[in-house]
Amino acid sequence: MALKNINWGIVGCGDVAEIKSGPAFQKVQNSSLISVMRRNEEKVKDFAARHHVPNYTTSASELINDKKVNAVYIATPPYSHLNYTKQAIQAGKNVYLEKPMVLNSKEADELLGIVNQSNVKVTVAHYRRNLPLFIKVKELLDANVIGKVSSAEIDIAQSQNANLIAKTDENWRLNPEISGGGYFHDIAPHQIDLMYHYFGEVAKITKGNVLGSVSSNDLVIGEVEFKNGVQFKGSWNFAASEDSDRCTLNGEKGTITFSFYSDEISVDTNNKTETFKFENPKHVQQPMIEEVVGYFLGENENPCSVGEAAVVTKIMDTFCGIE
Repeated sequence: MALKNINWGIVGCGDVAEIKSGPAFQKVQNSSLISVMRRNEEKVKDFAARHHVPNYTTSASELINDKKVNAVYIATPPYSHLNYTKQAIQAGKNVYLEKPMVLNSKEADELLGIVNQSNVKVTVAHYRRNLPLFIKVKELLDANVIGKVSSAEIDIAQSQNANLIAKTDENWRLNPEISGGGYFHDIAPHQIDLMYHYFGEVAKITKGNVLGSVSSNDLVIGEVEFKNGVQFKGSWNFAASEDSDRCTLNGEKGTITFSFYSDEISVDTNNKTETFKFENPKHVQQPMIEEVVGYFLGENENPCSVGEAAVVTKIMDTFCGIE
């Protein structure tokens, strides 16, 4: 029977669910947030009260198997993503899964196989695809504004005082058993996914240079050749003296330059510069969640599949030298 409304449960109502995603489940048409889960009873009770969620629990299994819940948002640290998604699939619940999707490519392949053998729908939260600035970049590329693209470069540098990485009481992002790796694994999925979203199938991934321990990955550099000929090079430095955040797309007619954490695109063609500015929604995942709800209701295609996220995971693993 076709669904008419998506009744969400959140597994892991921590920091990401406060503003970025959680409230959006109640604002999107044909969508309701009816239950939340966190292991700390005091914190989950508080979240439910503040966000007007009728039910809360400290048990992920209880939420996943709640008959009133027909879709689960998994927003726990990455080490538990595979297990909780498998539980949700077994329970017949559609899943919206936070990034990074899983710890590594082995888990990505396992999850992809399970999803392909089930009737459950799973979308990965590479939500920047649906934000106005990044939609505009794709429109500019599709309109051939800078001609055939030859190369793309990402340069992200973060000093210890920068704020690109979310701060938590327990810095699990530096524990590879929980996060999959260091800070690179926390922010790079978004950026690499956008390159894949813009340029399509991958032809070759070059093992990158990595400095620092597995838990920190202070510097990660890697290259990807896309089947359409675009050469991509990315650099992520988390021990920099100065902060920077820049992506440059080079074409035969000019360049498109933007930041992942600002509101502006610059297009340079024939000695002419054009600037576009955008404002993100208050709840930055809301445009993606609208697409996810539409997908779960059978109204549109999957906005980001497990198969697509598995490619991103493979690129990250190769860059970090993970077999």
